[in-house]
Amino acid sequence: MQKVLDHYNYWVCIILMMIGFYGVIAKTNLVKKALSLSLFQTGVLVFYISIGKIDGGTGPVLDPRNPEAIYSNPLPHALMLTAIVVGVATLSVAMAIIVNIRERYGTIDERDIEDMEHLAEE
Repeated sequence: MQKVLDHYNYWVCIILMMIGFYGVIAKTNLVKKALSLSLFQTGVLVFYISIGKIDGGTGPVLDPRNPEAIYSNPLPHALMLTAIVVGVATLSVAMAIIVNIRERYGTIDERDIEDMEHLAEE
């Protein structure tokens, strides 16, 4: 049990990713799918941020008084800031597309849109 508690941050990542994955697969509402995808991305971001932290590590600032200090890697944190910006931009584009779909079809439910497309083909 202590092993599980020692790695709780990884369990949080797994739970966030699985909830997001379930939402993308199971929901037919396009807004719920987009938000589920964002939740999945949040799980990935938390994972990468948590692997960048080292127990007992400090910020990557050289200290001449302590040349053998342990430093946390700043690269995953910097990359995740970029990923957050890309994720927000992607979510906003997805929401804009969903608004256009709503204006064209009058619904944001996948099944209804597919039914309308099949009727239009016949």
